[in-house]
Amino acid sequence: MSSTQKVALVTGGATGIGLAISQQLLSEGFTVVVNYQASQVAADAFVTSALANGHVALAVQANIGVASDVARLIETILSSFGRLDVVVNNAGITEDGLMLRMSEEQFDRVIQTNLKGVWLVCKHALKPLMQSGQGRIINIASVAGLMGNFGQSNYAAAKAGVIGMSKTIAREMASRAITVNVVAPGFIETRMTDKLSDSIKESALTMIPLKRFGQPSDIAHMVSFLASDKAQYITGQTFVVDGGMTMY
Repeated sequence: MSSTQKVALVTGGATGIGLAISQQLLSEGFTVVVNYQASQVAADAFVTSALANGHVALAVQANIGVASDVARLIETILSSFGRLDVVVNNAGITEDGLMLRMSEEQFDRVIQTNLKGVWLVCKHALKPLMQSGQGRIINIASVAGLMGNFGQSNYAAAKAGVIGMSKTIAREMASRAITVNVVAPGFIETRMTDKLSDSIKESALTMIPLKRFGQPSDIAHMVSFLASDKAQYITGQTFVVDGGMTMY
């Protein structure tokens, strides 16, 4: 790779929305590091395809909720490429349930990955992002963090926390030329929405003015804009991509 080629990390970057983001950034000339926890086959397939098409990519296994794993992830990127320019915190899990029935363990697991995991990745990535001279952090939240969602007290709390955390990091790092923004997807067609019943899908569509679910590429396009030079004067903002569902 060229010494000037920018390097982007996408956590959870081998499947679903994360894969769309990884593919979009790759197509725009980034070296892309996909982090995964369990999706090794998908991650290896992404790297194989990228290399076959003349791109530069790397897959690194790490549990982003574990500090030592995150430290190893960032160290691997720096030892492999010598720089890190863009971080996309996309990895996340769901363990839904009504609050009356949700266990403390369910709550803790979601917070550990979806909130603390984002904090850990940002913390360990800040120094190399400062060295980049124009670092970008793009955190993937959810409309659930803005409006709540039935059966997702843990998930909504984590995503709301990501939004507040991102604004704080944006203020702290502005003087170091690092921008920090959030993308909050609505209903996007992924394996997660595929599991929903037809009745739930129909109910969701009634709340969406555009009357359709979004595609992973809709999120990827917003991320690629925020990672580009075109967004150098944008920081601390939350961009909702939901077909108008949370319009207010």
